[in-house]
Amino acid sequence: MTDGSTERADTPLLRVAQGDPGAVDELLARYRPLVWSIVRRGVTAAQAEDVVQEVFIHLWKNAARFDPERSSEATFVGMIATRRVIDRRRREEVRGAVEELGEEIPADFVGFDEVELRDESDRAQRALEHIRPEEQRILRMSFSGLTHAEIAARTHVPLGTVKSHARRGLERVRKLLSSGEND
Repeated sequence: MTDGSTERADTPLLRVAQGDPGAVDELLARYRPLVWSIVRRGVTAAQAEDVVQEVFIHLWKNAARFDPERSSEATFVGMIATRRVIDRRRREEVRGAVEELGEEIPADFVGFDEVELRDESDRAQRALEHIRPEEQRILRMSFSGLTHAEIAARTHVPLGTVKSHARRGLERVRKLLSSGEND
């Protein structure tokens, strides 16, 4: 098992920010499944490839903005993917509205959906910090795109225990979010 601080310092995103050329390939390999799963649920199949490419270009250009003290790398990548999906949907909606109205919407417009998404993400992150460490670890690995079987293999924890930790952790996070206890 590795030390958490060493793990954080060696994340592909931080290494991309430092200019490590091999880190880009590792970033792609590690997070492609997560990004694809988020993008496929949010846009049409014809748009998915472009949006995935936009996500990784954004990550490459903005890797230095990642702060491991604020969130895990997987959470950061997932949030960027979600934002790109929202941006794509919004552009499509705006494109239709602009054609109807004949006016343009400012490029720096931040809608309520994005603000709400940030608030919800922050609340979920705080709730995650209030559950048991083993549940946190399993959920964070799961959020990074790993299956329960892959998590069990990597952590040397029985598959049933991994599933129980994931289920209990999600239940606790849901309870914290619905009660507002972690605000």
